[in-house]
Amino acid sequence: MNSGLIFSRIAKHYAIRGSTVTALHDVDLECPPGSFTALIGPSGCGKSTLLRLTAGLEQADAGSVSVSGHSPQLARKQGLLGVAFQDPALLPWRTTRQNIALPLQVLGRRAEGGHLDELIDLVGLTGFAQARPAQLSGGMRQRVAIARALVTRPQVLLLDEPFGALDLILRRSLNVELQRLWMRDRPTTLFVTHGIDEAVFLADRVIVMQRGPGRISHSIDVPFARPRVPALFTDPDFRALEDTIAGLLYAEQVA
Repeated sequence: MNSGLIFSRIAKHYAIRGSTVTALHDVDLECPPGSFTALIGPSGCGKSTLLRLTAGLEQADAGSVSVSGHSPQLARKQGLLGVAFQDPALLPWRTTRQNIALPLQVLGRRAEGGHLDELIDLVGLTGFAQARPAQLSGGMRQRVAIARALVTRPQVLLLDEPFGALDLILRRSLNVELQRLWMRDRPTTLFVTHGIDEAVFLADRVIVMQRGPGRISHSIDVPFARPRVPALFTDPDFRALEDTIAGLLYAEQVA
């Protein structure tokens, strides 16, 4: 059963050049099953660290992380997590189909052709199943990475600035595609971004973080109905919510 994400009193420290830096301090956050939560804040506020803790790539120094009722390490071993980063990190010698199937192979599961074909079609890469990464554009490689994150039918989806390296037009197009993919199965999603516009477009809730040390300062519910269409980017209410979040971010940085 998908019980979402629960972060309780999370603290994380790093030793840098003989001193201790607190990346996260006393972070409490609950992401209900099927929710889409965006994390936004200045560099160094702990957004990506929180995602890495969720993925079981690092361990908290204090507090606990629950992923669908399990530890992050167990959730990862059971294939409950799907992860996509800014760098698609595709294996250059593998085809689109083979890159997407990789998590299944790591978990020892059978890669069913029909499921792979469905994912390739869903991310708009029909006709490119046998292409290698060097033959794909940046946006297409990112689509492969998202399909790979979805291939295990994860209960929790972790996205760390997956569109950060793309131009605005392509990024907005992929925002719409990601929403469509997410709405199909509604995995509990934690999305790290520096883009206020894509945070508001994609998320049910935007979590504003601040640094020194990294912590949550505000939680803003996003009221717009789904499915959200590209015209929403120019809606006055959308712009007003962007301005509100921008004001909170600015206030935190100058405080």
